[in-house]
Amino acid sequence: MFTVKIRKPEFPLKHDSEGNRVTKTGLIQKQLSGQQLMVGFDGIEMNAELEHLIAHIGVGGVILFSRNIVSKEQVTRLCADIQTCAKQHQIPGFFVAIDQEGGQVARLKAPFTEFEGNPSMTSAEDAIRFARITARELNEIGVNMDLAPVMDVVPPELDGIMSKRVFGRDPEWVAQMGCVVIDHLQQHNMMAVAKHFPGIGRTVLDSHMDLPTLETDMHELESGDLIPFAAAIRQGVAGIMLSHILYTAIDPEWPASLSISIARDLLRRQMGYTGLVMTDDLDMGAIAKHYDLSLSVNRAILAEIDLILICHSGPAIDTAADLLRRIETDEPDLTRHAIDRIMRVKSDWL
Repeated sequence: MFTVKIRKPEFPLKHDSEGNRVTKTGLIQKQLSGQQLMVGFDGIEMNAELEHLIAHIGVGGVILFSRNIVSKEQVTRLCADIQTCAKQHQIPGFFVAIDQEGGQVARLKAPFTEFEGNPSMTSAEDAIRFARITARELNEIGVNMDLAPVMDVVPPELDGIMSKRVFGRDPEWVAQMGCVVIDHLQQHNMMAVAKHFPGIGRTVLDSHMDLPTLETDMHELESGDLIPFAAAIRQGVAGIMLSHILYTAIDPEWPASLSISIARDLLRRQMGYTGLVMTDDLDMGAIAKHYDLSLSVNRAILAEIDLILICHSGPAIDTAADLLRRIETDEPDLTRHAIDRIMRVKSDWL
């Protein structure tokens, strides 16, 4: 069994004169429920939708997609305006994330550096070059989190949906290359997010469309899929993204992104991960077709997941925000540790 020993930091609580918990940013807890949301939006400039997300919902961060990017100058201005808006409304720090894996999944195109992708990397030098250039270019435009690297492993006999996005088919090689990317992204002030825990290399059904099911048991995961993630934890990766896969031998009812057994018991308690844990996009077919949004949000909170991703505009973001406020009001202990982790990361990085 994997047991990665990580020192668990203590977070002393402060309170205001009315007994409200106060973070080190000075904001009281009841203002922070939106911090657990990381969302997508439409448009290429600051607009009413973005201001609503930041000022009224108080989201913890946004994710940039190709639909938000026209040019380097435009996206730099957009990121600056987002941060200015967050500061004006006393939002504590602000995550601006992007999927910039290189190759098949890269939101930034030329004039940004375009890489062939993880499968083409043959040495640590390749990984270092990718990470250093990517960190520099993302820092230049105002992005502070890269939703990379992919730490999934595709078995030798399988041509799965992740084949063109992974470093390779050997777990030790994936661990080595992924950790080099993590190290050099984070050395250059770019938060890295390892994905998709506990591993989706065996899947052949795209979770954007529907819910994949795997009968993989713990022995199979420990002998392959979990090796890169254990290494990423030791490397101090800022975040880990969960998959929308139903691992029936571990949790026959809930996909990893909503699973107490996987997110809390395996990742947090058994493997000792104390960093940011996030869902994949709850708008994806794997979740949206099978689980009500209110149920998904509740499950994520119970599983000790910090960031809930909703990547498309629409009422789902407001609905999720209302649910989080209700949970925080009725059962604040359920969200306390997640918000502490978010604020710790923001303090450390932003």
